[in-house]
Amino acid sequence: MNMQSPVIRAAAWMSVALASFTLMAISARELSTHISVFQILVFRSLGGLLFILPFVLLSGLHIVKSRRPGLHLVRHSVHFCAQYAWFLGLTLLPLAEVFALEFTAPIWVIIIAALVLKEQLTPARLFAVIGGFIGVLIIIRPGVAIVDPAAFVVLFAGFGFACSLIFTKILTRTDTPVAIIFYMALLQTPLSLTFAYSDWIWPALADLPWILLVAITGNTAHYGMARALKIADASVIFPMDFLRVPLITLVGYLVYQEALDIWVLLGACVIFGANYWLILRESSVKNPT
Repeated sequence: MNMQSPVIRAAAWMSVALASFTLMAISARELSTHISVFQILVFRSLGGLLFILPFVLLSGLHIVKSRRPGLHLVRHSVHFCAQYAWFLGLTLLPLAEVFALEFTAPIWVIIIAALVLKEQLTPARLFAVIGGFIGVLIIIRPGVAIVDPAAFVVLFAGFGFACSLIFTKILTRTDTPVAIIFYMALLQTPLSLTFAYSDWIWPALADLPWILLVAITGNTAHYGMARALKIADASVIFPMDFLRVPLITLVGYLVYQEALDIWVLLGACVIFGANYWLILRESSVKNPT
């Protein structure tokens, strides 16, 4: 096996991302039994700030200079709401359902990009939107099963992450990636602390490992994925990312005794298939043989 192969190296970084997303979900679920979701966000954001601050100090403050401070505020406010909805969903729904519904974010990106950035809504992208919508219907099964309102909380999280991604795309035209990450942590730490202050509970010593996990994995998850995407194409990375669903399903079954819901897995596969087909289609257009 050639360990220098881009695919092997990308898979290694995606393994870091997959493990991080899984551990972040578990740590948030464990902490939610003792402290509020807002308080979990405090530790998540503070961990991000401590992670990015050395890069800023070593590179110089010029690296975080921004020409669009207002857009940073909007972007990170939306991302904060999405993060809150995602962490809240982890406390209300089976882990597999949260991760499956989160995969609707690329579908929302297509719709928002067409409306805001005036990107073309091609037949392939429209097919992906319809496929994603069908996948959601399979998961929540309205009219067949009682729809848990928490499912819409997670769908909102996916929508919020999509909006955040669109804002990020706009910001990258003028600002560095380090600046975007820095301002996210800088703005979200006091914001989450403001909401958490009224019912703040000092964590027990036993909570410390989970606090460290949620702080560390919040950074390593996105860093691992970013490194993987830098090495290999999205068409290679996306199937690896989808492994989050069966992995978290197994964790939910073994650790929390959550039932294996075939409809959640089927719906997730439909959403994945629609997204992956779009990636392959757009790749073939950009790189015709």
